[in-house]
Amino acid sequence: MVNRDYDIFLVTGATGFLGSLLVSKLLFLEKKVRVLVLKGDPQEKNLSKNVEIVYGDVSKKESLKEFFSGDLSNACLIHSAGIITIGSKITSKLYNVNVSGTKNIINMAVKHNVKKIIYVSSVHAIKEEKRGKVIKETKIFKKSKVRGAYAKTKAEATHYVLEQAKKGLNVSVVHPSGIIGPHDFQLGNITSTIIRFCNRILKYAVIGGYDFVDCRDVVDGIISCSYNGKPNETYILCNKKYMISDILNILSRMGYGKEPKYLPLWFVKILSPFFELSSILKKRKLFLTPYSAYTLGANSNFSHEKANQELSYAVRPIEKTLYDLVLWLQNQKLIPRIELKKI
Repeated sequence: MVNRDYDIFLVTGATGFLGSLLVSKLLFLEKKVRVLVLKGDPQEKNLSKNVEIVYGDVSKKESLKEFFSGDLSNACLIHSAGIITIGSKITSKLYNVNVSGTKNIINMAVKHNVKKIIYVSSVHAIKEEKRGKVIKETKIFKKSKVRGAYAKTKAEATHYVLEQAKKGLNVSVVHPSGIIGPHDFQLGNITSTIIRFCNRILKYAVIGGYDFVDCRDVVDGIISCSYNGKPNETYILCNKKYMISDILNILSRMGYGKEPKYLPLWFVKILSPFFELSSILKKRKLFLTPYSAYTLGANSNFSHEKANQELSYAVRPIEKTLYDLVLWLQNQKLIPRIELKKI
């Protein structure tokens, strides 16, 4: 990292999987951190007492005044707040947080002369290339060119952010792929799948995969970007594509039983609309939807070469990530505690 520092880091989304690990790492590096938290957020309990907590809602601009108080001319803002969903519909809440909320945060940062901004976008905001072609960074983001409600909101928000960069705003954009690893208190889809497998209740899985990256590596990439990221530049923070079978095979070799039966993706795609509708009607967490089925078969051949060169970005082996995740899940008493086999 270059030899300079900020007076304070402002972090949104601090109670999420990525945001919480980001805050922990900043505190470990002895940085001063102010976080924006939605009042009543049940995950607030996991935040360190060493952070300055300010309550507000990214979708309500008037609630952000305290978060942007003081002299911020030497501050770094990391906007990681957002709703991740595999749902098919762009709900008002999804749009208000991911798009309107991003606009509010960026506009307030401009108003208060924040020195540096990092916007946490997603690889889903990037137009998919033809199968076999490597997907690299771009500065063209159109919601009409991506599939899925989440992807469309992130593409629209990213477009807005880069438009402000053209006007001179010192902002860099990072695009994480599918994050995985320990400390996922909200138990995202891949973590939930691993929990079901380790508890031997996962009977079927899909023949598909995606680019999964350790959340801790993404955190390191974001922090490096806050110092070394160039204005109006985008950086993909990924690892490489892993099939669901790759992940479950590693867990099986660790000692967590046999792999399930694998269903062809075309069959899962047919079933996915019914699974989504059933989850909605029963008010259960979405687990399989047309968007998630599409994603598991999409081209996820992303490149992190640019991040390697400009941010000194590096990734750890998926085996290490899964080992640490399993240990964490054991400590949380979410899976049986067994002696793990070395792989």
